[in-house]
Amino acid sequence: MFDVAKNLHEVLDTLPDGVKLVAISKFHPKEYIEVAYREGQRIFGESHEQELAGKVQSLPQDIEWHFIGHLQTNKVKYIASYISMIEAVDTVKLLKEINKQAAKYNRVINVLLELHIAEEESKYGFTPNACREFLKSGEWRELKNVHISGLMMMASNVEDQEQIRKEMIFASNLFDELKASYFSDDPEFKERSWGMSHDYPIAVECHSTMVRVGTAIFGPRVY
Repeated sequence: MFDVAKNLHEVLDTLPDGVKLVAISKFHPKEYIEVAYREGQRIFGESHEQELAGKVQSLPQDIEWHFIGHLQTNKVKYIASYISMIEAVDTVKLLKEINKQAAKYNRVINVLLELHIAEEESKYGFTPNACREFLKSGEWRELKNVHISGLMMMASNVEDQEQIRKEMIFASNLFDELKASYFSDDPEFKERSWGMSHDYPIAVECHSTMVRVGTAIFGPRVY
């Protein structure tokens, strides 16, 4: 078995105080999650509603599940009763659907707005200007069953570390701008979610508060 416990601690040992680890467990067996759980890990990230539903039923109830990746609006209803955070809200339509489904359970679901900074067609999210315009409109203030807790982005999938750093610094500066403009009185608008297995050390340097690491902990995915 892949040495999940050893890998988990190697990652955790590199993270400074104030940076949370989201262990990306999608396409990994629940036995791997149980090992990480026994070592103290409580936040796990999944991106497929059916796989997640099975894991939620069979794993400890105090796990904080994050939905990562592109979420279709028609899937929100299946996860609204238990999800802790939806990390990649990439449209206003999706945000409104999360609000609607959360209201059915009398819950407030934490979300992150996904930024589209990388020049890659495969990426989703708000462009920086679209994000500014949406927050300026103020319509999000009427959505009482979602809480915007910060920003999320994926840097370009390239070897060029300077490009990755540049994109992450841009995201961090945009966070500061939006915090000052719209969330200065909200201490819970605080998350900067960027950094994955291949680039999280750079993300930590670029003020990330939440890194999403899967392969470095659990090994190659089992599809």
